[in-house]
This record gives sequence, C-alpha cells and structure tokens, in this order.
Amino acid sequence: MSNYKRSLEEAAAFMRAHDRYLVLSHVNPDGDATGSALAVAQMLKDLGKSFVVINEGETPEKFSFLPGSSQILNLSVSPLEEIFSAVIAVDCADRSRMGKVEHLFAPDVQLLNIDHHPTNDGFGTLNVIRTEAAATAEILYDLAATAEFLLQPDLALCLYTGLLTDTGGFRYSNTTPHVMESAARLLTFGVNPGDVAERCLEVITLGHVQVLRRALASLELTHQKLVASVAVSRQDLAEAGANREDAGGLVNYCRNIEGVEVGISFVEADTDVFKVSLRSRSYVNVAEVAQKLGGGGHAKAAGCTVKGPIDTVRKQVLSLVGEAIGSERG
Repeated sequence: MSNYKRSLEEAAAFMRAHDRYLVLSHVNPDGDATGSALAVAQMLKDLGKSFVVINEGETPEKFSFLPGSSQILNLSVSPLEEIFSAVIAVDCADRSRMGKVEHLFAPDVQLLNIDHHPTNDGFGTLNVIRTEAAATAEILYDLAATAEFLLQPDLALCLYTGLLTDTGGFRYSNTTPHVMESAARLLTFGVNPGDVAERCLEVITLGHVQVLRRALASLELTHQKLVASVAVSRQDLAEAGANREDAGGLVNYCRNIEGVEVGISFVEADTDVFKVSLRSRSYVNVAEVAQKLGGGGHAKAAGCTVKGPIDTVRKQVLSLVGEAIGSERG
C-alpha cells in the first residue's frame, strides 16, 4: 500500500471517528479552497456528522452557486463561541493561512490537514499532503474513491469547481491525465461545465474593469522585460468603487505578456500592507521567492503579504525575483 493511499484511509477514519467537526480553508479563499471546504462538508453530511464551515473573511460571491456556500460562517462579522476537538483544514499552505481561527480549537484538538502546496509545513495532527495534485479537490476526489464515500451531484459540483479553477480551466501545466479523468467522471453526475466555467472564469465585475484600468497605468517592465508588475492602492480601489476581490487576477495580465517570465501584482489590503501575487511562465520558482517573504504556494503560482510603502515593497520583491531570474532590475 502506498503512503498516499494509507494517508487517505487514515483521513477517512478520522472523518468517521468524531461526531462534530470544524471545517475551514485559507484566508481570501479561491475556487479550490471554497470547493474543497464544501466538498468536505458534503462528505460529513453524507456520513451523518454535524459540522460548521468557517473562513476568517468573506467568501467571494462568484462561488455562491456551490451547495452549502450560504452556510460558510465569516468569522470577521459573525464570531463563533464553540470550541472544537476535531478540525479539518483544506488548501492551507501552512498554519498561518488558516487565519485567526485557533481560538476555536480545544487544547486536545485533532487536526486533519489536507493540502497540495509544496510549502505546506505539516501542521496537522494528521496530514494528507500530495504536492503532485493539481488541486486539493483532486486529493478529496481520491479520498472519496478510496473510502467509498457517496459521490453525488452536490459533491461532484464542489470537486469539479476546485479542479477547474486551480488548473486555470484545464490550461495550466498541472493538468494531468488523472485530473481530466476525474473531471470527466464528475461530469457524469450532472455538472454543467459551461455554467461552472462562466461563473468562475469568464464573468468579471465592473469593479474589476475599473481597477484594471488603474493597474495597467502602473505597469512596469523590468529585468530586461522578463518581469512585469502592477500595483493597486487602497485609493485606487475606492475610486473604482471596488474591493479586494475585484482586484483578483491582475497578476495574470502581467504574466501573459509575451516574453515575460514573472508577473507580479501588488494590491494594498490595508495602509502599507500589500498582498503580493506572483506567477511564472517556465523556469522561475516563485514559491521560493514568496517563502523568503513569509508566504508560499506553488512553483508557478505563489503569494505573500509584505508591509511597507509601495516603493519599498516593490523594490524588495523585485530584488528577490531578480535573484531568481539571474538579472538585475534595469
């Protein structure tokens, strides 16, 4: 038996062993985080367990079509008093990515950590970490198959959404035969691929368009045009009538420029606090760059939070990216 299959069986046993669970994903959740958290909720529901699904912040509106999304508790506006002995964390690259949630953990908490990020530090009591997986949803698909959990339409939709979003619509290099085989089987449960793609990948808000206009005005090409970066301030967001969710995906415009190896976006989340997103095309491991700044992620997609004035933050990040590329800023 492989170590991976053994860890899946241990995870299944954990999900059967307790009566009540706390389920959480990472702060600023994306499609894989949200889909995976709700997939775990569906599995627990089918096992007859009770649970609470939380996130430190707000779940993006575009994922409101997922079954159970309305039940995700936003701790920033709805504090929770209950203490949990059984916790399941999904898609959290390290302990800090769970956010400010540990006050809900009992002293003897048992924590199941399910994730696919290479930077995961194994913070769980039980860890199911498969860095080869394209998405945490792929691991949960394997878990459902290994444990013979009921695969039904609601669960299929949550898992498919995680696969779709973390592979960029099955366009990224992490799209493996297993991903496509898994997605194909999920479609047999009534998932509408066109509808999911439209909701998650195609539709953009007017706020995003307005922020994009401001971001592109800040576009800077450096390191012999191998690096492209944009920056958005809180004032930009306010003038655009937008929020941080509207600023999502700006980094892709940078990375997609012909000849660019690394794209970077700087979005001011609070005064002099910037959410930095990094994407690479081929040879630069941006997860290593992000780790040096207290963040993490994947070789080609990573992020971190850096404090300071934008000029200082930009200089710091670009210096590290330059070291990774082997080129000065120029």
